[in-house]
Amino acid sequence: MASVPSLASTVQQRLADGLSAALPDAASADPLLRRSDRADFQANGILALAKQLKGNPRELATKVVEAIPANDVLKEIEVSGPGFLNITVTDSAIIDTLAARAADARLGVPFNESAGTTVIDYAQPNVAKEMHVGHLRSAVIGAAMVEILEFTGETVVRRHHIGDWGTQFGMLIQFLIEHPHELDHSSESEVSGEEAMSNLNRLYKASRALFDSDEEFKTRARARVVDLQTGDEETLALWQRFVDESKIYFYSVFDKLDMDIRDGDVVGESGYNDMLVETCRILEESGVAVRSEGALCVFFDDVKGPDGNPVPLIVQKSDGGFGYAATDLSAIRDRVQNLKATSLLYVVDARQSLHFKMVFETARRAGWLNDEVKAVQLAFGTVLGKDGKPFKTREGETVRLVDLLDEAIDRASAVVREKAQDLTEAEIAERGAQVGIGAVKYADLSTSAARDYKFDLDQMVSLNGDTSVYLQYAYARIQSILRKAGDAKPVAHRELGLAASERALGLHLDGFGELVAETAAEYAPHKLAAYLYQLASHYTTFYSECPVLKADTPEQVENRLFLCELTARTLHQGMALLGIRTPERL
Repeated sequence: MASVPSLASTVQQRLADGLSAALPDAASADPLLRRSDRADFQANGILALAKQLKGNPRELATKVVEAIPANDVLKEIEVSGPGFLNITVTDSAIIDTLAARAADARLGVPFNESAGTTVIDYAQPNVAKEMHVGHLRSAVIGAAMVEILEFTGETVVRRHHIGDWGTQFGMLIQFLIEHPHELDHSSESEVSGEEAMSNLNRLYKASRALFDSDEEFKTRARARVVDLQTGDEETLALWQRFVDESKIYFYSVFDKLDMDIRDGDVVGESGYNDMLVETCRILEESGVAVRSEGALCVFFDDVKGPDGNPVPLIVQKSDGGFGYAATDLSAIRDRVQNLKATSLLYVVDARQSLHFKMVFETARRAGWLNDEVKAVQLAFGTVLGKDGKPFKTREGETVRLVDLLDEAIDRASAVVREKAQDLTEAEIAERGAQVGIGAVKYADLSTSAARDYKFDLDQMVSLNGDTSVYLQYAYARIQSILRKAGDAKPVAHRELGLAASERALGLHLDGFGELVAETAAEYAPHKLAAYLYQLASHYTTFYSECPVLKADTPEQVENRLFLCELTARTLHQGMALLGIRTPERL
């Protein structure tokens, strides 16, 4: 595992050396290097420096250039305008760096030196309730962040904080006691997620109807909540049946989403029950929370209601019951003290931002969060229909997640079938699922999480434009070229000159490691999606301008095959970090 410094960092270092040689007073100045369309890179840090040193920026820039010794990386440095440096690197430097990347299993991407332990809270469905389109983003964004952070060397603990506690369970359990066969399965063989959910749906509707119409049943159901909360064995055993039945359904949906959800990572609201009383005691004794009208509350200067009065975070209600805040604060205690987290990442709907702001601030006042341990909400926007309004069915119902995924797979299978030359029906079905689910994930991940996005399947499975299908086809096309290459092998040839589109592709490939680090640090998977789309676009240009197998010389064929193979590996690795498959043939 060798981490490979990027050309940008090598150029940055040469410039910094030149700066400190020419201007000893400015040894720590930043050259401010970035990619440029005028040359390979542009550095404009000398402008700020000239102001500081009260000198002429063009003269300073010329001095710096003269102080840089001749080397095999920098081909040309031109002073332009008021003191910008336009920098072109040598073709051999591009190929050398890419060859070093190709020689490493991780493409030369370094591990994060300050890696810690992150607990990611994502994919949080509710027991006995169907997953709808609103559950999609937390699952997709969270799963991508797990992969991205693990790739950078972070220790990641996954947590699925499922809604498995609360007053509605009194109603459900009481109904099951009075109708004991409602959750029975039609056969002893494996139960499908669809059957499990239809059992739960039927039971939920029937118990709700009875609860709303029968006062005596309502009383029995409310008494059952108390039994659940005090840990009555029979009640807990029936509660567990609801959780288990729901998991059959959840896992079938996550399986369709091509996500690995492990049983040990599912720690629902119930997992923190034993901590609630102590959490409240600690907060009250330390003065972080105070009693107000019988409830245990935390107040904030900057959180006020429309009437101008402070709106507190209620940790315990006046009747002794606990709200979400008590559970969320107990979860923070557990994650920091027992799981030894250095970062807590919550992939939760933006509409809960105020709640989490108050919870995090409370945890800071209690000393559970501090400079060493941070908590961040990766807040996401809403999924909209094509009309730009929240996504609903024609009847105005929320859209079932399963229906949405099935439709995406159907659409994608049609696209694959149309293009497929030599695929069997089984292969078309398998690729259809990979393309359809990839399309749904990519549409979500290629939008900045905080923004709402339109769910438009026609657009998502299109072969043109910024879609995962475009990326998957670019990858499959490269695999096809590599298969047709016969005896020609991918070999890097540093002595060859590069065409403009080869240089552009090579410089973009070289930026992968820095981009992954930025994506991880900012919790911004859309930056990785944008990088991969640009990579496929650079490849498309290269492919149309530079014949690969019909290049002029055998060396050029090998060099172009080398660029093809490294592009495919980078696409494959980047897509895997987003949770998207790259089929070898499409």
